[in-house]
Parts: sequence; structure tokens; C-alpha cells
Amino acid sequence: MKTKTMYIFAKSPVHVGAGSSVGVVDSPIMRERHTKTPIIPGSSLKGVLADMWNEKIGEKITRNDAGKTLLGNGGDNNNASAGELLIGEARTLVFPVRSAKGGFAWVTCPFALQRFSRDTGIVLEDIPENLEDSQCYASKKTKLGESVVLEEYKLTAEGEPDKIAEALAVASSDQLWQTITDRLVIVSDEMFSYFVENACEVVTRIRVNDTTGVVEPGALFNHEQVPSETMFYSVIGTMKEEENINCLVKKIQENNNIIQVGGDATIGLGFCSISFEEKK
Repeated sequence: MKTKTMYIFAKSPVHVGAGSSVGVVDSPIMRERHTKTPIIPGSSLKGVLADMWNEKIGEKITRNDAGKTLLGNGGDNNNASAGELLIGEARTLVFPVRSAKGGFAWVTCPFALQRFSRDTGIVLEDIPENLEDSQCYASKKTKLGESVVLEEYKLTAEGEPDKIAEALAVASSDQLWQTITDRLVIVSDEMFSYFVENACEVVTRIRVNDTTGVVEPGALFNHEQVPSETMFYSVIGTMKEEENINCLVKKIQENNNIIQVGGDATIGLGFCSISFEEKK
């Protein structure tokens, strides 16, 4: 199978909803059950990519033949097809967390790095092992002496993740992303799980009655969002010609390497920049 790694860098908060909730957050985001890590399901990502091949014919919007070939055609049972591209779910690679030094740090963990290496075939050197919850590997500009303060947690820096930061810097040419060599912090798997679960944004949303000028009854709810500057990755594959993937790359480039993922596009959520790296 031929593959490319697609990097998805959130330029604004992202909300890929998991439906209603009985918890304190009314509209939570999609997460992996076993790691609690935010994800963009392959089905959601595939739908977004497929929409780039939509054309308006008269009053009807339909997917053109190239789009049907690459990404399938839902249609009815008589003409449904799967498409020749395989779209993997987008997993969190690094996650922005408030830092006492530098404003924020990009946080990841050994498990996320090992899985990224397994999924993509990209070799990462010097992934830390056996990190305690009170320990981390941190870039110089995130450190206060020999410590790093993330949210309310003080961690001891045991080393610097320079090689990993340099390897990840190629994921995007975004000017801010290039500062990852100054901002990367590798924490334990348990601490990473805590941050991705508890450091997402929870925004209170309302709907105001135009006549009364006050909130509509029942129109107050909490909305969870993955913060901007989160980096996801997805493996795009094909069992047929590699040109299939190249067609997707070209189409995204024609769209200025930007896609919109999830809900609330009209209030600026879900806008992401896209870049690709071939599997080594």
C-alpha cells in the first residue's frame, strides 16, 4: 500500500462533536476511549475532503466523477462506491498547554510519539522511556531553571528533546509551528492524558431572543473545543496508483492548503492548514 502522512495544524479551535452528553459539558468532542486523546474520525475527514469535489449543477450540488473515484459516492445502494483513497483517523501528535515560561508549550508523550512512528514509518530518535509524572524533557525556552510549569503542575526537566523537535518541525512550514524547537515538552503518558482531557477549551454558548434581548429559555449550553495550534496527523493510503494520493495533494493545494473540519464554520471554528510528508 502506498501512503503519505497528512499533517493537520489547527489555526482555530476545532469542534468535531460526539453528540449530547450527560456530563458537565453539553457538547463534547470526539476522543479515543482508551487514551482520552482528541481525534478527527476518518469518516469526518473523508467527508470534508470529498466536499472539495462538489459541483453545483442547476439547483443541485453533486460530487464530480473524479471525487467519486477517489473518495467514493454515498448515493443509494445501486450506485454506492467506496473510493480508492483510504483516509485514516487524525490523531493528536502535540497539544498546546499553558506554560509559565514562553506563554504556552507544545506537549506530547512517549506513547503518542511511538504510535506516530509506527503509523507513519518516520523514525524518531531518543524517545524518552520510563518518565515519571513529575518528570519531562523540555526545550530550553520552556524551562524555569531546571523546572517546567504547565498549568498548575511543576515538572523537573531531565533533558532536552532537540532531535525529536527538529524531526517534527518539518510537519508544517507555518511560522509559529517552526517555534516547536523552542516549545516542545515531552511528559509522561499519564500527564499527557490528563492535559488533553482537561486543558481543552469549554465555551459557554447562548442564543439571545431578538425581541426580549435576553437568553432564550434552554438556549444556554457548554461547547468543548480542541484549542488552536493542536497538531494532528492522518495516514492517507491507496491500494492502487500513487497518483490517487497526488490528486488529493494537488486539490488541497488549490484550496490554499486549508480545510474546515467539524462544526461552527460560520463562527470561525475548524480551520486547519494541511501539509504532507511521504512515508519513508
